[in-house]
Amino acid sequence: MTSPIGSGEYTYAPRDDWGTLPEGWKLGEVAAVAVDSRDRVYVFHRGEHPLLVFERDGTFVTSWGEGVFTHPHGLHIAPDDTIYCTDDGDHSVRQFTLDGQLLLTIGTPGSPAPFQSGRPFNRCTHTALAPNGDIFVSDGYGNARVHRYSPDGRLLHSWGTAGTAPGEFNFPHNILCDEDGWVYVADRENHRIQIFDENGRYETSWGSLHRPSGIYLTPGPNPVMYVGEVGPYLGSNIGWPNLGPRVSVVSKQGEILARIDSSIHERVGPGGFVSPHSVASDSLGDIYVGDVCLAGWPSLFPGRPVPPELRGLHKLQRVEPNANA
Repeated sequence: MTSPIGSGEYTYAPRDDWGTLPEGWKLGEVAAVAVDSRDRVYVFHRGEHPLLVFERDGTFVTSWGEGVFTHPHGLHIAPDDTIYCTDDGDHSVRQFTLDGQLLLTIGTPGSPAPFQSGRPFNRCTHTALAPNGDIFVSDGYGNARVHRYSPDGRLLHSWGTAGTAPGEFNFPHNILCDEDGWVYVADRENHRIQIFDENGRYETSWGSLHRPSGIYLTPGPNPVMYVGEVGPYLGSNIGWPNLGPRVSVVSKQGEILARIDSSIHERVGPGGFVSPHSVASDSLGDIYVGDVCLAGWPSLFPGRPVPPELRGLHKLQRVEPNANA
């Protein structure tokens, strides 16, 4: 493990020895990561074996999805331990069992809706489940929209349009629901998380975030949200402090509790975030971060070669607070 990052009770040690692949296999861009009820870790990446499964200790279990996906983007594990895979390359959401048996397809693979038409989907990004089983889909690259489906895949309604006003979106990149049915949308290029009721009525928004991309809400009575924030890509502000890339810890009231900030500007390798695209946590509070590092590197460091130690997947092991502090 390398030196800890974060602060207070949100202090973590990046693991440099986690996740062993079979010989000859290579990890591609890690678009998404999720953890099931047994603490198995599911890694959705852009490579020959797109869905990788690991034990909590990093032991490789299996892979599936070969030949199915075009461009992996989002991953969500439901309470019934089925898994929803969002493929922005073929404009679809697929529900599988955890061993890869297809249960449901939403959208027509390979057939995008017209750009900014509001109709599903044009490069959809992520899914979330309401307590009643309804499925919410953020439709973000070619639309500025959220769609709500019944559990069997029937479209119920949609909301949102391009813009900066409350209820409008500038790239809805990720989505989740809490146990009360509130819907949280990472409105990435508006630098905020917007919160809606289940019918799409705007309630409030959280700021103090920079290009929020991945969001994950911990279970239990006092949840916190982990937010993966992408750093600045403009030539005039690359390398500026306090803008990420980082993972922030946010309370249910929108208060920033901690910044887990060890960007690529300070460290290459475990915990050196380039573009934290997805975040998940296990039952012991360890964090897993999917990082689209290869896509992000040229924007952060134009003309510089990609270092071999660049990481697309980070495991951050929780460091217990010092009881004597």
